[in-house]
Amino acid sequence: MMTTKYCCPNCKTNRSRFNIIDQIAHAVRLDPQSGETIEQFESMEDAGPFHTTYNGPSRRIQCGSCGLIEDEHTFIKFGEK
Repeated sequence: MMTTKYCCPNCKTNRSRFNIIDQIAHAVRLDPQSGETIEQFESMEDAGPFHTTYNGPSRRIQCGSCGLIEDEHTFIKFGEK
């Protein structure tokens, strides 16, 4: 794990209590009527041309004091101040 200073942009005082949320995207195809998983793809190449690749953040941070959840870069920028 990388050493990075965080500060909550909402409560502006918390610099020590955070929840680190690692996001893992799973490409699936669902039945439109039941919502049941029809197919789960091992790689994005298998998903086909009409399935967009997930391009969101791989990590989000939650403030352990006020509960704000944001992109990790937001907490890092406030931690640099």
